[in-house]
Amino acid sequence: MNNAAFQMTHDAIEQFSTEELERTFRTNVYAIFWLCRAALPRMVPGSVILNTASIQAFDPSANLLLYAPTKAAIVNFTKALSQSAMERGVRVNAVAPGPVWTPLIPSTMPAEKVKTFGQDTSFARAAQPAEIAPIFVFWLRTRRAT
Repeated sequence: MNNAAFQMTHDAIEQFSTEELERTFRTNVYAIFWLCRAALPRMVPGSVILNTASIQAFDPSANLLLYAPTKAAIVNFTKALSQSAMERGVRVNAVAPGPVWTPLIPSTMPAEKVKTFGQDTSFARAAQPAEIAPIFVFWLRTRRAT
């Protein structure tokens, strides 16, 4: 289960630093690649790799200019890896949740954005991690039929 991320919000492209670009891609994309590269050869048929993407992969926000493309890369990486992993009997999937309350939110967003985070969803609020945890468990526990 790959679930690590870094994000920073800014209002203009000029505000994103090269260091933020590198940190965001290293944390969000490189880490998944390295973990999958190390784990896949050791996995037995029926095993599962589950990557965490985001709604940002499909519906990006301008103020998450670096975070959104990393999540799109995770979706694309997951699709590509699943093709070769299936030959080994290993399933590769991604979960792409919408807004979720995590420590990342208040530590990387301006206070005024934190106050309204998730209010534009169907539930008019961000999800709590405990509300989406069951979907992760479902994907990890479901084995491919042999």
